[in-house]
Amino acid sequence: MPTLPSALAMDAENYLHPEGPQLDSSLFSGAAPNMEVSYSLHHCPIGLCNQLNVSLVCFEKYNNILPKTETPAEEEEDAEEEEAEELGHVDTYAEYKPSKSTIGISHPDIVVETNTLSSVPPPDITYTLSIPEATINSGMLSALQLEAVIYACQQHEVILQNNQRAGFLIGDGAGVGKGRTVAGIILENYLKGRKKSLWFSISNDLKFDAERDLKDINAPYIPVHALNKIKYGDTATSEGVLFATYSALIGESQAGGQHRTRIKQILDWCKPDFDGVIIFDECHKAKNATSTKMGKAVLDLQNKLPRARVVYASATGASEPKNMIYMSRLGIWGEGTPFRTFEDFLHAIEKRGVGAMEIVAMDMKVSGMYIARQLSFAGVSFRIEEIALDDDFKVVYNKAAKLWAEALQVFMRAADELGLVSRKSLWGQFWSSHQRFFKYLCIAAKVRCLVELAQKELQAGKSLVIGLQSTGESRTREVLDENDGHLDRFVSAAEGVFQSLVTKHFPSEKQRREKPPGNKRKRKPRGRQTKVAKLNVDSGGVINISDDSSSDSDGGIDTDSNSSPDSLENDDVIFVNHTSCQTARIEEMKQSLLTKIAELGKELPLNTLDELIDKFGGPEKVSEMTGRKGRVVRRADGTVCYESRAEQGLTIDHINIKEKDRFMGGEKLVAIISEAASSGISLQADKRVKNQRRRVHMTLELPWSADRAIQQFGRTHRSNQVTAPEYIFLISELAGERRFASIVAKRLESLGALTHGDRRATESRDLSKYNFENKYGTKALDKITKAILGYIENKVPLPKTTPGDSFIVDMKLGLMDVGIFCREPRFGINTEKDCTITKFLNRILGLEVHKQNYLFQYFTDNFDYLIEKDKKEGKYDMGILDLAPGNDEIYEEKQETFLTAGNPQDGQVVLYRISVDRGMPWDEAYNRSLNLSSPEEGFYLSLKPRGNTLSVLLAEQGRGKNFILFKPNIGKQTHPENLDNLQMRYRKVKPKQAKDHWEKQFVFSFKKCSHAIWNGKCKKVDEGLECLQGMRLRQYHMLCGALLRVWKRVSDVVSDITNSSILQIVRLKTKQHNKQVGIKIPENCVSRVRDELLLMDEQVKRRRKEKEQQALEQRQAQERMRKMEQENKHLLANLFNNKPLLNQSIAMAQSSCSKHMR
Repeated sequence: MPTLPSALAMDAENYLHPEGPQLDSSLFSGAAPNMEVSYSLHHCPIGLCNQLNVSLVCFEKYNNILPKTETPAEEEEDAEEEEAEELGHVDTYAEYKPSKSTIGISHPDIVVETNTLSSVPPPDITYTLSIPEATINSGMLSALQLEAVIYACQQHEVILQNNQRAGFLIGDGAGVGKGRTVAGIILENYLKGRKKSLWFSISNDLKFDAERDLKDINAPYIPVHALNKIKYGDTATSEGVLFATYSALIGESQAGGQHRTRIKQILDWCKPDFDGVIIFDECHKAKNATSTKMGKAVLDLQNKLPRARVVYASATGASEPKNMIYMSRLGIWGEGTPFRTFEDFLHAIEKRGVGAMEIVAMDMKVSGMYIARQLSFAGVSFRIEEIALDDDFKVVYNKAAKLWAEALQVFMRAADELGLVSRKSLWGQFWSSHQRFFKYLCIAAKVRCLVELAQKELQAGKSLVIGLQSTGESRTREVLDENDGHLDRFVSAAEGVFQSLVTKHFPSEKQRREKPPGNKRKRKPRGRQTKVAKLNVDSGGVINISDDSSSDSDGGIDTDSNSSPDSLENDDVIFVNHTSCQTARIEEMKQSLLTKIAELGKELPLNTLDELIDKFGGPEKVSEMTGRKGRVVRRADGTVCYESRAEQGLTIDHINIKEKDRFMGGEKLVAIISEAASSGISLQADKRVKNQRRRVHMTLELPWSADRAIQQFGRTHRSNQVTAPEYIFLISELAGERRFASIVAKRLESLGALTHGDRRATESRDLSKYNFENKYGTKALDKITKAILGYIENKVPLPKTTPGDSFIVDMKLGLMDVGIFCREPRFGINTEKDCTITKFLNRILGLEVHKQNYLFQYFTDNFDYLIEKDKKEGKYDMGILDLAPGNDEIYEEKQETFLTAGNPQDGQVVLYRISVDRGMPWDEAYNRSLNLSSPEEGFYLSLKPRGNTLSVLLAEQGRGKNFILFKPNIGKQTHPENLDNLQMRYRKVKPKQAKDHWEKQFVFSFKKCSHAIWNGKCKKVDEGLECLQGMRLRQYHMLCGALLRVWKRVSDVVSDITNSSILQIVRLKTKQHNKQVGIKIPENCVSRVRDELLLMDEQVKRRRKEKEQQALEQRQAQERMRKMEQENKHLLANLFNNKPLLNQSIAMAQSSCSKHMR
């Protein structure tokens, strides 16, 4: 990277302007005046935020754009360094210790919390535990598990404004011990007399874990009933824990002619006034609550049991804000909050990006509804292995790409010849199969390298865990069916996908009718329900189908291809009046294509899972924990056959647990896990098991989402382990395959922000560089497609291709081959409608290897260019930054408190004025100089005076020829200085020559700007304006507290003044050791923000006063009623006392009446 000449060198080159650095205003059209930024050179976040004044330090890449202007002798060469503000990133995690809870024994492993969350305190503890002291003192529940139990039970005392009991979210990472914490909450409530609890999880097998957890905390007397073992309608079980899966919530039975449902059975068992615990364990499985029956059932259950004590528990609680919809008991949206509905909340959070997501997590912790810790990643190593493809594989891949391009043309020809009217479902099937085919190829490309890496790790005395998603079982079973249950070869899953597409979905004359309304699909789409197609016959006898429904993406699959070939048995393609000659032609096209696929199939790789097991020595050497029922294996004599995974005396459901025991016992040293096994199973190097080798967790196939990724990674990194695992992510050099890494990176980024309060929490996994699914990816895609079509001139240069190749021509043809570009009769070649970044990254998998790599390079160049541009213009969201990292001289000067509306309690925000003393006193500088040894290191004075003052600094050897500079007024300068530039403007002096100058400037700069030091006065100050340049004492305004409640108000004010919706979130640690996290309010916005907060404060106080008045009136009315009742009693008493004869006659009458009745 070229280096910008420093201010010292700029002097000689006339770079600077009399009024300070002058830059092309077009670069910073959105930047606000009088703001500031600093960053180390290698980060260079140009124009960090519109509240930041841009320093020349940041423009090292852009030195060619600085205008050369004549300057006077007293030009301000140090202006940019002195205006630099320390904003940077520090370590992402802080060691976690309960801050308010004092009971219990420390957790057996080091547990951490993100710096962001550790900067905000939890509420004070008001709840008293009933758990026996013996359980606490024995360490059955650790201190941090007890803390979670206390806060959950404390939050359950709160009633929200909608009269539902508040819930609690446990966001602890995998391996911290959520199971025991949940068991602790159930035990606490059991001891308080609430003997019934509901526990929902994702697998019936986890019922045994629930029993183990209760036993581990000395509560084996609390029975656990599995709902799947209880008959429909039976509610006989009296007390204990009812354990069920999420899928059971939507279970129903028609047995005996009666319609019974599991949810009604659960509600009958609970009774309407139920106030026990409901645990939603692994609650991310209930996400998409509005679009899945299961999600709706979770919401329904919470609404029908308003007094239930709800606990949400998951390491991946909400990977995206939209998945929080089922957490209705957190009280973040709804009556009495800034967000009337969940949709309002979602819009506000997604619109403002990562910053708002970080605020959500902090706000929840401050409010006492959330806790999130995770095992320290100390000792855990992460690395990405990019795998080079061998030449033979590239040849096969390129042949496959060409055959798919040919298949596209054949499908189009056949569809045209048949005159298909609606082709939506046809292309859905085509592109779905296209994506799956190349995904299998991507995975297969890595098998050889994985086996080589694995053998080295095994020889080094380690154990292997390999994670993948696709087992390829469906293709194996198809071949098995075709051969009447016999199989004598390993199957190619990729070939099967291609063959299946052509066999089942090639356009043909077989008329396909709509399904009758009662006939359901095998798998329901997650999003909008498919609209019923309408039939109408035109005059020519062709049946038209109008269907504007759009299919949804499911777990990252292309938006136009979500349905698997098996899930749509009937296409909406109907045609009439075709000849037998035409039928023959269509059949010929189909058979020709199938022949070519069979030919290609001879070279295609085999099913990855079967091949891996075979290469590691067969099922005797490998513990397979997947959802498939059978596998293809090699016998001792070399022949191949299909065998069931079931073993004698064990059902298929229990075989995974048996395989886990074999791996943990050391019988097998290789484990292969799929999603079916990636929840609840512990595979770490546990101190209690025989196999204590270090685990190497290799991800052959990145999961579709971070939910699944985190679950898989958490299998091998858990409490009580001998050694931390090593993670290896295998990504082939195929550009398109980064698509799969992109999905996970996007989810991990969100997950780190929302679930752990800091999006950088997951960046240590080193995947964020593959995240293209954002607005920059969308813009970059738009630019490259328009540039390739010749609609625009692109500033980003084209990649260098092989001589003789034309990038534009090749890409135009290639993008037509994968359906991104299409020919339109009127407009010629054009980009396909709704070409999303997802679709683009999926489709380019179908290009030849060199073409997709060139295209991907061009895409990423544009992507990087757009990010750099936004950084320059101050529009890039940097997440949470640390204010003055490493500076201990940070003081709280002033604080103003404002009330905020809450649900149900009101909260508060505090506007702080923070002072940072950047200066370095003489004693500190002198002591530092005593440790210097190089002849060039030491104190320097400027050759030319500034007014009547010589500038002084201390130079310390940095990297290479660069020196780190320290100055009396700003301390450490933010960027290093080249020795030649330094000596051009300064001369080296002895400490005693520098001392007076240093001390004078240190004292004078405390509250005076550089202009006053140099010239005796400052123009800005004379004009009544504020000037902070070079001043030791810097002041910032920071808003802390319940920020989510004021986010919209503050954002609107800042956006109005600075034209940017970005709110910079900063954290700091004061001299008094107070940690603060909050929004940094730009200086020119402080007044308006304060006014807005005052208005809100008045509204809350007025509402509070009205409530108090209503309560007073209610008490007064009750008091009046009580007095009236007393007065009535007195009147009656007096009546009887004053008329004894009347009393006597009444008594006699009552006596005779009773005798008569006898």
